[in-house]
Amino acid sequence: QLQASGGGLVQAGGSLRLSCAASARTLNGYLMGWFRQAPGKEREFVAAIVWSTGRTYSSDSVKGRFTMSRDSAKNTVYLQMNALKPEDTAVYYCASDDRWTMSTIERHLAYHYWGQGTLVTVSS
Repeated sequence: QLQASGGGLVQAGGSLRLSCAASARTLNGYLMGWFRQAPGKEREFVAAIVWSTGRTYSSDSVKGRFTMSRDSAKNTVYLQMNALKPEDTAVYYCASDDRWTMSTIERHLAYHYWGQGTLVTVSS
């Protein structure tokens, strides 16, 4: 089970940190991801982290502004979002998968476990 939190309203240029707590006993072997979906648009990949190694991946649209990290003691992943833009407005979802491959990292349909979304609104 995944529990996402941290969304809210922020002005353009501001920052937010999203959290996603996992209730699994162990996340070794898991890929944890963040996706977002704006109204009328498809769900899109934002970032992912390989739990066991900490290796991260991110989309070109957020590279340099968003950072994904993990806290092993808390079984929690974070998405630090800086320099937010109005186009970052969306519902953000965390997801996980234990059957991932390099080819599935950015594919939302490949993730088997999803948390509820948290709304991020960036005003101009």
